[in-house]
Amino acid sequence: MSAQVDPSPQAESSHSGPPAVARPTAGTEGRNRQKVVAFKVSHVLLSVFFLWLTIVHVIGILFFAKGFLLTRLVLDNKSECAVLPDGQPSKETNGCWHPKTFERAVIIIVDALRYDFTVPSTGKHFLDEPQQKFYLDNLPVLYDTAVAQPEHAFLLPFIADPPTSTLQRLKGLTTGTLPVFIDIGSNFAGTAIEEDNIVSQMKDAGKTIVHLGDDTWHALFPGYFDPNMTKPYDSFNVWDLHTVDNGVIEHIMPLLDQSPVQWDVLFGHFLGVDHAGHRYGPQHQAMAEKLRQMNGVIEEIMKKLGDDTLLVIMGDHGMDAKGDHGGESDDEVEAALWMYSKKPRFGRTHQDAMMPPKTAKERPVGQIDLVSTLSILLGLPIPFNNLGKPIAEAFAGPGRTNWKNLVRVEHLAQTQIARYQEHYSQSRDLGLDDDVYQDQTMHMRRSAEAVVNGYWEDAYGAHVDWHKEVIGMYRKLWANFNLADMLYGVVISGLALSFLLFFARFSKADRSIVTTSLLRSAGLGTAAGVAVGPVLGVVLPTYFTAVAGLVFGATVGGIISAGVWCYQNRVAKKFHFPSAWGGMAVIFVVSQSAGFASNSYTIHEDTILLFFLTTFGIMSMMSSLRQAYQADRVLGVYQSVLFILLARLASFSRLCREEQMPGCRSTFYASSTSSTSAPWQLLIPYLVALILPEIVKAFYRGTASYAGSAEFWIGFCLRLGLLLVAAYWTLDAADNGEWWRDRISSSTLQTIKITLARCALAVAVPVGMGTFIWAKPCIDISIVEPTAPVDETDAPARPQLTIFGYANAYGSRYFLMIPTLVLTVALLLPPMGQFTIAICAWQVLCLLEILDTNALSITSTSQSGIGPIMLALLGSYHFFKTGHQATLASIQWNSAFVPLRTIRYPWSPLLVILNTFGAQIICAAAVPLTVFWKRPLGKAGLKGLWNDVVNACLTHALYYATIQLATTLWAGHLRRHLMLYRVFMPRYLMASGVLLIVDVVLVVAALAGARVVGLSVGEVFGY
Repeated sequence: MSAQVDPSPQAESSHSGPPAVARPTAGTEGRNRQKVVAFKVSHVLLSVFFLWLTIVHVIGILFFAKGFLLTRLVLDNKSECAVLPDGQPSKETNGCWHPKTFERAVIIIVDALRYDFTVPSTGKHFLDEPQQKFYLDNLPVLYDTAVAQPEHAFLLPFIADPPTSTLQRLKGLTTGTLPVFIDIGSNFAGTAIEEDNIVSQMKDAGKTIVHLGDDTWHALFPGYFDPNMTKPYDSFNVWDLHTVDNGVIEHIMPLLDQSPVQWDVLFGHFLGVDHAGHRYGPQHQAMAEKLRQMNGVIEEIMKKLGDDTLLVIMGDHGMDAKGDHGGESDDEVEAALWMYSKKPRFGRTHQDAMMPPKTAKERPVGQIDLVSTLSILLGLPIPFNNLGKPIAEAFAGPGRTNWKNLVRVEHLAQTQIARYQEHYSQSRDLGLDDDVYQDQTMHMRRSAEAVVNGYWEDAYGAHVDWHKEVIGMYRKLWANFNLADMLYGVVISGLALSFLLFFARFSKADRSIVTTSLLRSAGLGTAAGVAVGPVLGVVLPTYFTAVAGLVFGATVGGIISAGVWCYQNRVAKKFHFPSAWGGMAVIFVVSQSAGFASNSYTIHEDTILLFFLTTFGIMSMMSSLRQAYQADRVLGVYQSVLFILLARLASFSRLCREEQMPGCRSTFYASSTSSTSAPWQLLIPYLVALILPEIVKAFYRGTASYAGSAEFWIGFCLRLGLLLVAAYWTLDAADNGEWWRDRISSSTLQTIKITLARCALAVAVPVGMGTFIWAKPCIDISIVEPTAPVDETDAPARPQLTIFGYANAYGSRYFLMIPTLVLTVALLLPPMGQFTIAICAWQVLCLLEILDTNALSITSTSQSGIGPIMLALLGSYHFFKTGHQATLASIQWNSAFVPLRTIRYPWSPLLVILNTFGAQIICAAAVPLTVFWKRPLGKAGLKGLWNDVVNACLTHALYYATIQLATTLWAGHLRRHLMLYRVFMPRYLMASGVLLIVDVVLVVAALAGARVVGLSVGEVFGY
């Protein structure tokens, strides 16, 4: 059966003959079977090769992280009641180191209680801004009591140490230590605190401890709380404002009414204020209602309080203007602390301190100061690792300031910190100059002299100055970077990048053939490294442990062995300078990598990416004008202009980070009053549902490929799924805005929303993936019967058979995967995110047409890497346009609850990953399209097809590996930079995470999808 390809734009194959399927000969069938088997084996081997590269990336990242993120050595020492910090036995009978002031304590944490929530609005500079009225003047009891009864209560700004996530704040509030940045990754998977802390001291003292509310406490202190009176509640569902608070209120009041009292310390952790912030922001009526509720609860607790019971109300952190937290802005770190006693026990250090501060900038105290304060008030020893000092108002005494008592409690805290510092220095050298210790000694000598002379106020001042020196030292030098581990990580990542660069861009080898030998060589090198690695731990024990030496040796040995094998087998092609397009790709990647040395560049990365995309569009438009065929010129120019306009259109969706203010205006809100920043945005999902399928259909019809499964999946299923997504977000806005409050309950709306979300996922995953896996190529066959011959002597005409979609059989078949990912990611994104992800899919199609018209698709004759690199830039750009930044606060945690009511592992983290990195995932999955789109059938066979796909995937991974190594190098080099924790470290963590995610997507989606398409098309056309 002969076939002639029609060069028309529809690219149908036409021939004459009966509509019968050609029967291959036995020899041909055998050869085809061998090709299929070889294709499958090659896919398995290359998947293993990619997984090996992924493991190498993981090891490099872990080595660097181990040295870079190691910030504090946890000592297992514990303070003892009977032994003072100076080693002398304690003679105190009414307490441990100091006479206790209270027998019991009620400690209430109002999560995210920002300081300005507690002070009156009179005279505040933002009083005239009506949008901020909701969180003002709704919690007056704290301020009013501190003013009216200064000897019974005091209110102070309570400054948190970033990161301001709940778990890290609870660690600081109970241990009195400074946080470490990497702990932020465990914010939703906390592990038990093993170092000395105030809760364990309470338990050791035989106190009965009760906890109500946020179940995070039970991850930190398992088995510490009385099981009969304790009531934990799930803390992750930020959409639920009332369940936890109502549960705490329900159980705390009976406990306060107990007679006799069966508890000693009662912890209550309210979450409603924090959840109202996450869901609505502080400028919403829901925030006012929660604050008024807290005000009423506190007033009722005060009435039920015993004379010997201390009441503490505090926030663990604040919240920013959107209601989020996690960073270090003023609004996020400025919480509130209030202490109350029915008997007059508190005082002030000077007359100006009688009134609570009007702003958080006046007389703030650190959250690490709470541990030493509570320990002394309750007659407990100060935990060993504590770095905080006692809060003066709690020990100044009523009436005239008791400076002697203040000096005494300060001396206890100072002695304990000095003991901790001595033990810590013995375990790890901080590298401090002698001048630091001399300054500390000077303050201690000054304090001792003042005590001898009876100048207690001066002695107290000397103690405070000493503490400022010490805490300032730890804040500045706490990060003990292990330069050796950092170097090992850089070496591994650098070697992996070098090998990837060589294998992707400078290798002439047939990868389906050399992979077996290459993997064998890498395995031998790994085995040699395993044998030699532990020797490093013996020879260089200062730099390597046995395990670290083994892992490092195995990894480096594997990479070097693979590289040596490539050199020995001459798989390198002759070096040529890159083409203009290749040079452009190199400039984009290198300039972006170099730019991460600048915090300003990193902050405005989305603008830089827009410039790169626009530059590519302009260059492709100029190149299209030079094409020989008019059809290519017109199509290339049109798609290039459209590509530029779409990139510019997507730029209107933005979420500004704090450093970009005030010159940036957010149009995309990760958390706000609703899922939208304006009501009109609810129209976006419906427009996407109507327009996006038509756009995809138009590209398919350009090659007559809109047939078969494409009609069912794109024309019906995709539109249905997007309409379900639109309905979900409409109901979400209605629920948040309480549009139908009197008609439909919130629980009913929640049930309908989850049902719609699950239906959309059902369309995307089972139907979409099933269609992709089992569909036939998107082709249509037309048979035209011949007309009767005019002359009976003429030979009878044969039927005319036309195959529509022949020219894009590979591309149209593979693209069926992309709408599945688009639909899944769109479900998890608010309307502005759906707008951006639809533009991303459209730009992918534009890019494919640009590559085709300019002959830039990856084939055996053209190895341009511009296509995979532009897909990587496109994914990175739309990461920012879908409402994300390289900051913790931009993570849209609510996406975990779109189709779920509660946390479910591993689905909840997977949903957050899809929401956060959806654009990069879609673009990584689209990489084989740079090979498949309008690829002539049979060109170089399955082997050539597979080589080109692997080359494209390697080039795509090369971009992310380069960015990861660049951010690693700059973060390590700038480890003492002022903006390290705010800018450079988050970008490094993001680059590392994206690299691993893309590696996995290339294996499970791109390579697996290419195998499905190759076998599907080959089965039909016999290639």
